[in-house]
Amino acid sequence: MDTESTYSGYSYYSGRSRGSHRHGERSRDHHKSRSKDGSRSEKSVTINAPPAEPLLGDSSVLGEEVQDDNWGETTTAVTGTSEHSLSQEDIVRITKDLEDSVGLDCRRYFSLTLAVVLGLLVFLTPLAFLALPHLLWPDKLLVCGTACEGLFISVAFKLLILLLAVWALFFRAPRAGLPRVFVFRALLAVLVLLFVVSYWLFYGVRILDSQDENYQGIVQYAVSLVDALLFIHYLAIVLLELRQLQPAFSVCVTRSTDGEARHYNLGQLSIQRAALAIIENYYRDFSVHNPALLTASKSRAAKHLAGLKVYNVDGPGNNAATGLAHSQSRAMIAAAARRRDTNHNELYYEEAEHERRVRKRKARLVVAVEEAFTHIKRMQEEEQKKAPGDVMDPREAAQAIFPSMARSLQKYLRTTRQQHCHSMESIQQHLAFCITNNMTPKAFLESYLTPGPTLQYGRERWLARQWTLVSEASVTSGLKEGAIFLLKCIDFSLVVTTKRIPYIQLSEEFIDPKSHKFVLRLQSETSV
Repeated sequence: MDTESTYSGYSYYSGRSRGSHRHGERSRDHHKSRSKDGSRSEKSVTINAPPAEPLLGDSSVLGEEVQDDNWGETTTAVTGTSEHSLSQEDIVRITKDLEDSVGLDCRRYFSLTLAVVLGLLVFLTPLAFLALPHLLWPDKLLVCGTACEGLFISVAFKLLILLLAVWALFFRAPRAGLPRVFVFRALLAVLVLLFVVSYWLFYGVRILDSQDENYQGIVQYAVSLVDALLFIHYLAIVLLELRQLQPAFSVCVTRSTDGEARHYNLGQLSIQRAALAIIENYYRDFSVHNPALLTASKSRAAKHLAGLKVYNVDGPGNNAATGLAHSQSRAMIAAAARRRDTNHNELYYEEAEHERRVRKRKARLVVAVEEAFTHIKRMQEEEQKKAPGDVMDPREAAQAIFPSMARSLQKYLRTTRQQHCHSMESIQQHLAFCITNNMTPKAFLESYLTPGPTLQYGRERWLARQWTLVSEASVTSGLKEGAIFLLKCIDFSLVVTTKRIPYIQLSEEFIDPKSHKFVLRLQSETSV
């Protein structure tokens, strides 16, 4: 059974003759050369989201599309010979993806460690400047006066302000793992490192070697370092936060499977940071990806495109039978062409029948939910008369009334092909939430009658573990006019096109207030 269910490119070519095997190797070499040439024209990098549940469209979710989906009441396992398998190239690719994910984790921890070491160096340097003279040559130092002691307070408060500012700007939970380093952040880190090293070199040559006795000058030197660090932090705010606030580009995001599109205005961002902003907006604005709707449309298109096959069973030797078969085949092909011309009518009636069935299921569901909520109100009135210990909590009430609406809700979700988006547990939790907050039946049904944004559903239904950014330009370069890049996940991809917001020229036109005055002249003539 293993050999039957495993059908790879290697096993296919192994059963051929030696000449066909050589031809297959040549074709594979030609295909590899084409793939290498194509890889030069575009770059593919990966954006890792935080670890979470599998993506919608995984094997477990795809299995729900063909199941009866009775929320655990019936389960059917379908087995058979597999049509898909993993070749050696697929295994190598999967192994490479795993190695890349491990490398990204190591790089993230390395960046965090480097940032912590640099931060400690920055904050300990002014304190070291003040403490080293007292430790190395305390007897030679001059007495620190009132002005010098006032500088101590200045250094303390400036370091406290710098600490809070750095914590607010840099020490935040990462939203995602970007494929390349953030250029401005790296430049700021290099600038701070060079700045601190320069101060240490000057301190070592002019103060440590000469054992300067003017301690007030040393304190002023440390204060100047803290002031410069505060200015660098202001530069970081401008480059990392303020620069991208003004919109400069309008991007169109289109989902490849169903064509749903949204438009967003972005500022001066690199391609990888623009991709991150687009993914965050996608989870908020786009409706959840529903492969069941796409499967239904594909099956309908395949059924409409199915033609008629004509076979000559008499063989090529019988000329009379061959001529008769040709005439019959032409007639059948013409009939098939006429049938294809009427396919639009079939599609029209299928859609009309589907809409009628959806309205019917919706009406039954609305009635069932209203009756269930009426029963809840009646139960609440009865429970108010009982003892406090006998009152039913919202979870128990939801479990008590759920069977009365379960069948109608199941049929509606199957008709609208949303059965894989809602589990029995999530429906009961939503029902208990509505009962707790005294919500109406319409508020309960809104989540099922109107498809909501992606974030409305459970994380296991939509959250992708990994997105792949495909771009011809470098992902660290900024957005430009006409830039196009793709964001790929397992089931679909987002195609992003960039347009620059045009320059708008406004002019002013002065209107004289006297120009609005007019005179109304009435005729004195009458109809008499």
